[in-house]
Amino acid sequence: MAGQKGNNMLGSLGKLTELRQRIFFVIGALVVFRLGSFIPVPGVNPEAMTNFLNQQGGLLGMFNMFSGGALGRFSVFALGVMPYISASIVVQMMGSVLPSLQQLKKEGEAGQRKLTMYTRIGTVGLAAFQAFGIAVALQKQTASGGVPVVYIPGPGFILSAVIGLTAGAMFLMWLGEQMTERGVGNGISLLIFAGIVAGLPSAVVHTLTMAHNGELSILKVFMVIAVVLGVTAFVVFMEKGLRKITVNYARRGGGRQGYQNQSSALPLKINMSGVIPPIFASSILMFPATAANFMGAGNKSHWLNTLTSAMSPGEPLHDVLYGVLILVFAFFYTAIVFNSQETADNLKRSGALIPGIRPGRNTANYIDGVMTRLTTVGAIYLVAVCLVPSFLQKAWHVPFYFGGTSLLIVVVVVMDFTAQIQSHLVSHQYENLLKKANLRRS
Repeated sequence: MAGQKGNNMLGSLGKLTELRQRIFFVIGALVVFRLGSFIPVPGVNPEAMTNFLNQQGGLLGMFNMFSGGALGRFSVFALGVMPYISASIVVQMMGSVLPSLQQLKKEGEAGQRKLTMYTRIGTVGLAAFQAFGIAVALQKQTASGGVPVVYIPGPGFILSAVIGLTAGAMFLMWLGEQMTERGVGNGISLLIFAGIVAGLPSAVVHTLTMAHNGELSILKVFMVIAVVLGVTAFVVFMEKGLRKITVNYARRGGGRQGYQNQSSALPLKINMSGVIPPIFASSILMFPATAANFMGAGNKSHWLNTLTSAMSPGEPLHDVLYGVLILVFAFFYTAIVFNSQETADNLKRSGALIPGIRPGRNTANYIDGVMTRLTTVGAIYLVAVCLVPSFLQKAWHVPFYFGGTSLLIVVVVVMDFTAQIQSHLVSHQYENLLKKANLRRS
């Protein structure tokens, strides 16, 4: 019996070869991503670029965090996957407005390939546009001490920067797609996750150094740890939250039984919009600060500097606008990714009914009402999570590395990654059960 169990265990481990290969592929791709983030674009002073970025913060600081510090080193991966994400969101938004793109969504795999092609074309355009804007703006910037960021400004630097940054963004898009296809989880999300986590060790060391030097009390350090763990647990709880709507399927029975009802459930997530609302809200609020820093403190940008100081993180105006924008984008993006009328039509075609609700328009109105209430709760949850770091920084003056957006991304990606692994394990167990059942029959 012991030998039999050992053979079964070895056999089950042998069947997990595909899962191991997928995990190793993800690890290898992340190593390539980290190595590429240290390959600089020619013509930039790395030390001056790092000092300049530390002075600016704002939108550039957020992009630098998402790229794993690649923007601070001005590497070929400086743009990260943000152009691809922006292009994907634009294609999704246009898909809910333009009839031609709506028709592509209904064409299955062939339509999805065309939408993917449009997303890739949009990624190239956005990456080239962003690279050109950054290259032109950096030519006029200096770090502390008047050290220029760009060694030799001119068309040659702009051309090399546009080519290098665009190629890097396209390579990351390809790498993310390969990770999704040949790895575990969503490749683009894993690249953002790797960029955020890459800066965590240095932030922890910096915090401990402040505590050792007496700049931060031990009590505050433990309070920060407790808050981080509490917020993480709250995010996990909310991301797993579902509202299950009971659905009955009518099935034809044999003999005198007539029709038999089979019950199922339609799961609806509380946070259907994911991390898109905080990312959009942060980008919009940080844009004035970034524009003011690039334009300088001259008379022409005086009004912009005044607006920037009033909307800096921790200020009441910033927190109010941040919360309002998250609420707006939560409802807006949920309306894009979830169509209640389409869901009601699918239920009707499959012979499903919600108890007490007539099929068709009434079902769509009922689902829309449920989604409105869920989105309200989800939006309030996003606002609460995203504003906690701001309150900590203002009240305790701590270097709180994990902002609301980054914390959401890390937790959601980890949950998705573990769910994908569990799915692979369950499928392997199911295959083993089928093989054992076939052996018994034979």
